[in-house]
Amino acid sequence: MLDPELIELNSDKTKAELRLIPNVHGPVTHEDIMRLLSLPEFASLFPLEPAITKTVAKINSLCSQDDGKFELYATLAERRDGTIAIEISPDKMQASLKLTAAWGGKQIDLPEILTHLKKNNVCMGLSKLKIQALLKQLGTLKAGEVCQSDIAQGKAPVNGLNAVLERKVFLARERLLQPQEREDGSVDMRNLGSLIVVKANDLLMVKHPATEGTPGYNIKGEVLKQKPGKDAVLQAGTGTDFHPKDPNKLIATVPGQPVETRTGMNVDDILQLKDVDIGTGHISFKGSILITGDVHEGMVVKSSGDITVMGFVDSATLEAEGDVTVSKGIIGRQIKANEYSTNIHSQGQISAQFVQYSNLVAKGNILVTKQLLHSHTKTAGSLTVSDPSGRRGDLVGGVARAEKGITAVVIGATAGTKTDVYCAMEHAELKQDLKLLDESVKAMVVASLDIEARLNKLPPKSEWQGDAAMIEQIKMMLDEKNRIMDERSREELEFDTFKQEVEGYYEKYRIEVLKHVFLNVELHIGPANHRTAREHGTCCIANVSQEINFDYNAKAKAAPTA
Repeated sequence: MLDPELIELNSDKTKAELRLIPNVHGPVTHEDIMRLLSLPEFASLFPLEPAITKTVAKINSLCSQDDGKFELYATLAERRDGTIAIEISPDKMQASLKLTAAWGGKQIDLPEILTHLKKNNVCMGLSKLKIQALLKQLGTLKAGEVCQSDIAQGKAPVNGLNAVLERKVFLARERLLQPQEREDGSVDMRNLGSLIVVKANDLLMVKHPATEGTPGYNIKGEVLKQKPGKDAVLQAGTGTDFHPKDPNKLIATVPGQPVETRTGMNVDDILQLKDVDIGTGHISFKGSILITGDVHEGMVVKSSGDITVMGFVDSATLEAEGDVTVSKGIIGRQIKANEYSTNIHSQGQISAQFVQYSNLVAKGNILVTKQLLHSHTKTAGSLTVSDPSGRRGDLVGGVARAEKGITAVVIGATAGTKTDVYCAMEHAELKQDLKLLDESVKAMVVASLDIEARLNKLPPKSEWQGDAAMIEQIKMMLDEKNRIMDERSREELEFDTFKQEVEGYYEKYRIEVLKHVFLNVELHIGPANHRTAREHGTCCIANVSQEINFDYNAKAKAAPTA
């Protein structure tokens, strides 16, 4: 064991120095040196490992050598001040402070931390309490130990909410989901209640305006702009007007049937008929049509509003710019392959209790509450084949196409009836649209930079401030720059929304089965397809990595939406 007298502090007390004669005190080990440095006077100093290793090797090499009779000097440890390290996240939204306890040197204090924060331009979102807690923890550490904590947090911008148009009245199609309750508590499935009409001054729709949102900031104090909500246009249609005291409210100006449009509401005149047959002839009416009975074979009914049929549609054609609601059933027959005697076309939604051997095309959703049999359906919205309780709803045979997903209680039949089901088929088109939008935004960035470069190359203002033509040219450039920036902001918001739609496309649009999928059902979700060879129970069928996936743990929807 080495004599403690061989090590001492230098004159300014900052370093530990070893003085010994190799031939007298050697050989030595690394442990011998560390024992000396563990003495109370040196324990708080920082060991200089490379120097220690080199010193041990040199002492041992000189032992029993002529040069080993001379005193050897080495610095083995030194005082070191505490250190501060500030780590900033790549997005500048978070800063972490790491403190290392001093090795016998100056300990970190609050003023020094504040100086480092200022040097790193960390000036926003600081937590004084977290810094103080870190300093308190530092006081309990041994020399060289480290403590670390997040001490600054930026504030993300809060994007504005999109404007929402909230309808305040029921529509004819919603009667199909609201059978009336009898006095004894039972439900009369045939009684769908009174006709839905509004009176003058009834509130039809309320617009909840878009909000601006609030800006955020990062820890360096840079403002993070929020994206304002997207506005929605509320327009007064036929038979409606804005409330005299509130332009965000739409009211009826005449009595009639409420019809929802893309940008508001109409109140249509109602043409009421008992039946449509050879006695009435074909019907074409500018307004909504209510048929309390049936539409018979070969008849054509056209409406600029809704068409509501309280009875049956049998081998007829209905065309509506609004919704088509058939309280009982839509019946047809097969004329030849892929051609049926009943055709229903709607710019809105189509609703019925049951459908067979018919062709249904809608821009809105299609809802069948009992059975959809051997028909062709196509909708840009969703297809639901289910009653409100989710207990009954059979989709059997034919071809069903619904871009925004399908919900059915049962798909197919025990007999293995061939049934083709398609949904979420527009992903490739959406990706292409997203690419074009991205290219448009990039082109506007280039155009904006080009204008900025031209502005920067202008001579000093004193040379052209009296030149009217030059001033007008500069004004035009500034106006164009502002226009591009506004358009770019709008398209960037649209791009973000579109991108979320594309990325979550197959998660959002899928096939929900509440009870059974039988064999011989051809499932198509995007480019993925699968023909069932066995029965499946309650499941969610989705496109996962371009393959059809059956998820039996997912909770299927309990009831259809109107």
